[in-house]
Amino acid sequence: MVDIREVPEADIDRAQELAYLVFHDRPEPEARERHHRLLSRCDRLGAYDGEALVGFMAAHAFRLSVPGADLDCPGLTFVSVAPTHRRRGVLTALMDERLRRAGAAGSPLAALWASESAIYGRFGYGPATQGVTIEIDSSRPLALRIAPDPRPLRLIDPADALDVIAPYHEAARRTRAGRPSRSPERWEQEWLCERDEEDEELGPPRIIALGRPGQPVAGYVLYRTKPEDGTGPFPARTPGLVRVDELEADTPAVAAALWDCVASLDLTGTVRARCRPADDPLLHFAADRDQVRVTAQFPALWLRLVDVAAALTARTWAAPVELVLQLADVRLPANAGRFRLKAGPGGATYEPARAAPDLTLDVRELAACYLGGTRATELVAAGLVTEHAPGAAAALDAALGAGPLPHTGDEF
Repeated sequence: MVDIREVPEADIDRAQELAYLVFHDRPEPEARERHHRLLSRCDRLGAYDGEALVGFMAAHAFRLSVPGADLDCPGLTFVSVAPTHRRRGVLTALMDERLRRAGAAGSPLAALWASESAIYGRFGYGPATQGVTIEIDSSRPLALRIAPDPRPLRLIDPADALDVIAPYHEAARRTRAGRPSRSPERWEQEWLCERDEEDEELGPPRIIALGRPGQPVAGYVLYRTKPEDGTGPFPARTPGLVRVDELEADTPAVAAALWDCVASLDLTGTVRARCRPADDPLLHFAADRDQVRVTAQFPALWLRLVDVAAALTARTWAAPVELVLQLADVRLPANAGRFRLKAGPGGATYEPARAAPDLTLDVRELAACYLGGTRATELVAAGLVTEHAPGAAAALDAALGAGPLPHTGDEF
């Protein structure tokens, strides 16, 4: 049996080495220092076999935007189990303790970014947001169906980002569900660090904002570039890359101006934006969809309802609904049972019920639907949710769906 307990700061280096072993990683000293600072601010759990650290899990203290609210939501990261202790219940013990602590702290939700999607469903996590990768062929001018905002663009020094764009980001994330809060340290160490950890050929972060100096920005784009590549005496040169890490905009016209700007950077031929929302307006106002293509779609944020009643009653609802749910939750039995959900624009109640269920589902499916990004009707069609009353799943979808699709661009 392993002992699950908090990992003291003195053991952070050991935890890092375990994670690097598990993920087959060998970071440079700068990245190791950044990881150490990150973990020093996290809640840390370890699995100890005697004095050996054989499992580790950390949690960011996030708040997550949900429809109509902003809720406490620990974000799990650095989840790792030593290869010598796999399939011995170490991950299960860590997960159970993490969920227990989240519930004790009053957090109705927990979230993670899955490195292996097959793992986390059995712990009640469901894929609540989808991300897409968009690529623009920028070897020619970007063709648009709308006129870009004519206000001036200006470069923002990354040293000024916390004063200029961080407040804008905080306001923007509350307008779309699924977005975690971002601390000043996370801005500096994850988004604005000089060297990109995943691709050392990329340059430093660049920020372009729209709006006149002295006035609030109307949007911004944060990007990095990679120079054109060519080797040998007669190289076939590959045009440079613009990697868009984040783009926020008040209006479609502002977004059009920012996309047009990065697509017109000299000495580049491709713009690649990973983990954009699946309903990104660019996909509609681009005039040539051969020039602007979705090259990948993937589950992004995995969500866990720690306290189902608290989570359901905290968010707003787009339409009236009254359903009896038969809910299964193996890991947190307090969530399991039969409950009547009565919700609408005025609020929601969620109480034990004896009536026959309208829907039977597992907590992971309810988590996937919670932000409005996964439709219960699709899960019925997939055989993952049982609909006892015709129309029940569609009614739940109508009540959950509010505003734009949920989206998470913060990979952690």
